[in-house]
Amino acid sequence: MRPDPQATSRSLPAPADWSGLSATFSRLLGMTPFGNEARWKAFLATSAYAGRVFLSIGIAVFLAFMFQLQSPISAATTVMIVANPTVGAMVSKSLWRIIGTLIGATISVGIMAVFVQSPVLYFMALAVFVGIACAVATFLRYFRAYAAVLTGYTIVIIASPAFAEPEGIFLSAMSRLSAVTVGVVVTAFVFMVTSPRKPGSIMTSLGGAFRDTVRHAWLFHSAESSRTASVPDDALSQLENAERTASIMSFRTLPQPIYDSRGKLLAHMAGLAPAVEYAATDDPDMFARVHNLRLALSRLTGLIVSYHPYWLSLEEAGQETHAIHAQMADTLARLLELTESPTWLEDPAALAACLREALHALERLAHEPQSPAVLAALDNTRDTLVQMDLALHNLTSRAPIRYKADILPYLDWFTALRNGARATVIAMLAGLLWYVFHWNTGPLLLVYLVAASSLLSTAPSAAKASPMMAAGTALAIPMGFLCHTLALPRIDGYPLLWLVLCLFLLPGVWLQFHPRYSLAAFGYAVFFTMMLSVNNPIVYDDLSLTNNWTTMCAACALLAVVFRVILPSDHRLDAARLVSSLVRAVQHLANAPTRGGTQWVAWEGMQLQKISRLMMRLSFVPTGLDRQGYTDAAFTVLSLGRLIVRLRWTVAHAGLDPQARTALKSAMQAFSGLHRNPAATAQALRQAATQIKAMTTEEKGLIINRDRVVSCLEQAASIIMAVPGFFHRHGPIHAVADPTSAQPAIPVTVMPR
Repeated sequence: MRPDPQATSRSLPAPADWSGLSATFSRLLGMTPFGNEARWKAFLATSAYAGRVFLSIGIAVFLAFMFQLQSPISAATTVMIVANPTVGAMVSKSLWRIIGTLIGATISVGIMAVFVQSPVLYFMALAVFVGIACAVATFLRYFRAYAAVLTGYTIVIIASPAFAEPEGIFLSAMSRLSAVTVGVVVTAFVFMVTSPRKPGSIMTSLGGAFRDTVRHAWLFHSAESSRTASVPDDALSQLENAERTASIMSFRTLPQPIYDSRGKLLAHMAGLAPAVEYAATDDPDMFARVHNLRLALSRLTGLIVSYHPYWLSLEEAGQETHAIHAQMADTLARLLELTESPTWLEDPAALAACLREALHALERLAHEPQSPAVLAALDNTRDTLVQMDLALHNLTSRAPIRYKADILPYLDWFTALRNGARATVIAMLAGLLWYVFHWNTGPLLLVYLVAASSLLSTAPSAAKASPMMAAGTALAIPMGFLCHTLALPRIDGYPLLWLVLCLFLLPGVWLQFHPRYSLAAFGYAVFFTMMLSVNNPIVYDDLSLTNNWTTMCAACALLAVVFRVILPSDHRLDAARLVSSLVRAVQHLANAPTRGGTQWVAWEGMQLQKISRLMMRLSFVPTGLDRQGYTDAAFTVLSLGRLIVRLRWTVAHAGLDPQARTALKSAMQAFSGLHRNPAATAQALRQAATQIKAMTTEEKGLIINRDRVVSCLEQAASIIMAVPGFFHRHGPIHAVADPTSAQPAIPVTVMPR
């Protein structure tokens, strides 16, 4: 019987169906690491990191067994904590971990010796020392904080085995220090031998950051050079087109900016700061230049944030300033061409000459009679070029800086005290629970809560991170059950033990590269090894293991309760404190003594740290606040600071008329009331500008200085009145938020009543 041709045609897929299957296959391929080059590179990097970690664990645990250490698995815990894809970061982390372990061991022995007969006093002293360690860890930056973190929970880890026999505290301290040293040394050796060394990668990234900053400034000035008064949207449309065609990330700085790309650029700068520190740990050449590179990054970040939506109002955006913007755009375009050469970092003479030539041209224009709007544009663009020249010098110079310009770290006292109080409360609660209920696994409860609290003290928001840490630890409990019931009883040799450890630790090691699950994965990997009953010799006790797992469940719940309920974070209040600190910094800069004042780069670096923390806190505030407005208003603080520096220099060095000097000093004193009445401060600045402008003189130099002073005063008043709610101590961010209210976000431009 012959087949029906119609039936045969129906049984075969149509060409469109084949294309659909092909598209589906392509989508499925794109979801795998093999379908995307970037995803494939990330997969290879994660695989290489996991391989190094597992090799380090295998060697460290083997040596711990061979040395007959009391708790060999502590070496694996050390590997999980100190491992880092960057060799310099890993070396720094390891060094500070050993220092913290030494300090913690000393304190632990001392506390046990003093309060050996007084358990309650012992728990009180322990809680106080743990709280101090967590507070110090909040202050310190990068992996120096791990010295304080390790000091905090090493006290408990060393003391817990000696609670039953206090006379064995010294042996417990030596055993713990030995396990940590084995883990640190093995991890450092494995990562330094197997990791590819790229000494020039950091300098290449810094050169790219300089080029990104130049491109960002070029986008703004090229747009402003072609904007006309009759068609105000030309700049916006041109900049939109430039952004669409740009090959790198850039952002708009107009009244309706796109904030996402600006945030990415600032985040890239923030990521380069620790990369420089870690490279300095591993590379002697970077260590000799680390101070210069810190200043270069701070100056580049300051240049990025100096372009904000209120920048246009500083110059009134008049037609007469377009020529200056066009000249600035040409200079920046020339810099972009020069930085296309791969060797420009070794020979920056052409870039420096281009910047000096542009500065001389602007200086010649400034010595001619100009309107205040043109003088404002000249001063702002010249200041940009000066900072760019200094950043270029810091980036390419190998000689140490002759003048002192240290950027001190910002100490957030409120956050540090809150983290210290949390650690003190949680350590005291754990100790009392153990003491009152005679909990035989009380030491494990105390060890976990103190260790988790110490690790959370380095997180940007400990309250927000505590549920993730608790969730990762809770996930480690069933995995530990499976490991003890299915895997460990069947092990008859060390290679199989190593394989089992790698298999169960793989999810935690792998997911640490995923930002959403990194903290939970870290908690899982670290505390899974803590719950493993792999001692020397190995003894299995199901009842003891079940008791340990129950204790860990209770500890996870207590951790979340203390951090989220008893002592929660108020991110809006933290942001308000940072805003007040920025306003006080402006007031202190305006009224600081003329001699021995603060270096601009040091002042700017300090404010940039505050602004970075402010942006982070604002991201945690749910509703009821103009986050973008407050971010841009914080950027105006740096512009206001630059104007104050110019005015202070004019008072000290420029030849002004005595009456003009008196009026200028009165205007500077008006900044003392900025936090109480921003409108009055702006009015005082405008009145001083009017008085100085009315003063007549025939000397050309005095005329230029007078016009510059008038321009700076008018710009400062314009900035203050653009965001009065930011500078007022009772602004919108200082008001108590109503979580039940459905009102829209209050803009920062609101003037408080």
